[in-house]
Amino acid sequence: MLERIRQIAEEAGLKILDHYDDEVPVDYKADDSPLTQADRAAHHLIVDRLRAAFPDIPVLSEESPEDEIADRRSWTRFWLVDPLDGTKEFIKKTGQFTVNIALIEDGEAVQGVVHVPAQKVTYFAERGAGAFRQNGEGEPTPIEIRKAEPKHLTVVASRDHAGPEVGAILEKMAAAGVEVESASMGSSLKFCLVAEGAADLYPRTVPTMEWDTAAAQCIVETAGGQVTTLDGTRLSYNKESLRNPSIMTAGDTALDWKQYLG
Repeated sequence: MLERIRQIAEEAGLKILDHYDDEVPVDYKADDSPLTQADRAAHHLIVDRLRAAFPDIPVLSEESPEDEIADRRSWTRFWLVDPLDGTKEFIKKTGQFTVNIALIEDGEAVQGVVHVPAQKVTYFAERGAGAFRQNGEGEPTPIEIRKAEPKHLTVVASRDHAGPEVGAILEKMAAAGVEVESASMGSSLKFCLVAEGAADLYPRTVPTMEWDTAAAQCIVETAGGQVTTLDGTRLSYNKESLRNPSIMTAGDTALDWKQYLG
């Protein structure tokens, strides 16, 4: 099943790249988030492929119409898809956009694929079977989080949606004598940096949606990390609202990051 999902994500990535060098006409949704033909094309490809391969498993995509997901709260097993995560990065042509596909079972992400079309990199994981990174056609390499050095931390934040709270967290770290290396990046790549041991923390205080986080959460957790709300509760799925609360992604679960919150 996971192999097929990786193939579908890569197909969607190629469909997105078909539009990458074009002038990108942009529409805006009700929440003022951008929507392009690349988003639509990837959505239709992924949904069609998933329904053909797994007809008994419903699909919830960021671009799904309301009538297709009206009864989603009754679903115990379903695909959760962001066909183009990081549309702003796609429009700006930074290469930092991804295709996210996750399998949700009883509120947990148990399989996850994050494909980076512009870099030809794929991160993937299955609960109990390990987390991996694959570069192009190369062999998949296992990834895992790194043990944190509490006085020397790498913190990754959203390029466009960091919010003032993240700045306050970094200031508290500095005041506590922590040497902080910070980096900004788009899309779910931030989670993947934590999963592969290139960063320690990813605080996100500006809201995300469930399709933004599910695939990457599976990868982070399978690699040994955690994605929680700011009170330490594990982030779950198919909630009453699809909007997530503020979250913290941590590699080393022993790191006491709560001391830096407001």
